[in-house]
Amino acid sequence: KGTIHLFRKSQRSLVGKLTHEFRLVAADRRSWKILLFGAINLICIGFLLMWCSSTNSIALTAYTYLTIFDLFSLVTCLISYWVMMKKPSPVYSFGFERFEVLAVFASTVLAQLGALFILKESAERFLEQPEIHTGRLLVGTFVALFFNLFTMLSIKNKPFAYVSEAASTSWLQEHVADLSRSICGIIPGLSSIFLPRMNPFVLIDIAGALALCITYMLIEINNYFAVDTASAIAIALMTFGTMYPMSVYSGKVLLQTTPPHVIGQLDKLLREVSTLDGVLEVRNEHFWTLGFGTLAGSVHVRIRRDANEQMVLAHVTNRLYTLVSTLTVQIFKDDWIRPTLSSVPIANNILNLSDHHVVPMPSLKAADNLNPVTSTPAKPSSPPPEFSFNTPGKNVNPVILLNTQTKPYGLGFNHGSAPYSSVLNQGLGIPGVGAAQGFRTGFANVPGRYGTNARGQPRP
Repeated sequence: KGTIHLFRKSQRSLVGKLTHEFRLVAADRRSWKILLFGAINLICIGFLLMWCSSTNSIALTAYTYLTIFDLFSLVTCLISYWVMMKKPSPVYSFGFERFEVLAVFASTVLAQLGALFILKESAERFLEQPEIHTGRLLVGTFVALFFNLFTMLSIKNKPFAYVSEAASTSWLQEHVADLSRSICGIIPGLSSIFLPRMNPFVLIDIAGALALCITYMLIEINNYFAVDTASAIAIALMTFGTMYPMSVYSGKVLLQTTPPHVIGQLDKLLREVSTLDGVLEVRNEHFWTLGFGTLAGSVHVRIRRDANEQMVLAHVTNRLYTLVSTLTVQIFKDDWIRPTLSSVPIANNILNLSDHHVVPMPSLKAADNLNPVTSTPAKPSSPPPEFSFNTPGKNVNPVILLNTQTKPYGLGFNHGSAPYSSVLNQGLGIPGVGAAQGFRTGFANVPGRYGTNARGQPRP
């Protein structure tokens, strides 16, 4: 119980929540460097866009989009710092690691959309090629190249660094890797730089700057303005080819798929868990990527009835924790299904199972109307079979008879049934026979034994 507030404070708006979280990130000294690079990036983007307008170069515009992508990468780095500060909450029980995955996915998709926009503008320029001014083309190229490389090499961007290594190689990386092997065969000292594969962001920055330098030279020498459009298409294709594998990888993480490179290791660990002492079955296993480098999973383990739950849980967790950092293990013991004879308890002073049986006695209409096969009325005008018998406990009460025979199974139940003719010979087919009152128990389905009455004489 707490204090009752009559006037509760209104909840914060979305802008207020974002401002609060931004202040939380800005309080960390590590974020100051990123914020400084972000401010410089905005100034650089402003100058580059003005130079793109003055030179009328679409190739420089395509290269400027890489600088805008650097701004997205800086925002992703801030989100990564914010994720490390936040702790899991009841709403986000697995933490906030998926926010940085979403930031990487959004950044790469926006870069591909920019590349598609450049391709569309380039297709229109092929029909009517405008004049290109080269006054600030080369200056803008070197400013963008210097700032992009300086940002990529100065800021340690954990999410993009992981994605660039884990995602599949782009076609630009593959072609450069083939060229690098040839160069490293002549100069082995360069193998540490060019092999196994170059950083895709550094590679696209250098390739785009090289395309703009070729564009500047061809326009200055021959006034060949169409090369600017061709360079823009080349930069757009390189951007799309570089960002597409990263989008696919981050998208699979968002879809909670299992990484292909850990499936074999997971199968091996599950086989080891199934061979542990006391483990009968491992089922309902599900493993997915929670964030970059973080694997989560859940598994159900069925153990023997005499096994120690805590010991099995410790062994299973110890085996799987080497690969799965966030693990949920549910252990349940094996249970045999036992048939229950009664749904309610029976008092000992009411009924003794060793001395009595319950016999539900049907009330028949006439012996001559019986069918010797189905014991139902054979006349077409008779009611349906379900109405030919009185339900035990409803219209006719069951009869309690003394047990005078040997009880082979301990409970006094006689197994097997008497022939139908013997039942008729005892007079049980006559209406009104066996209509004595008695107790009704939950053992309605227990087979009864037809015998004598309490006096030991056959019924009339």
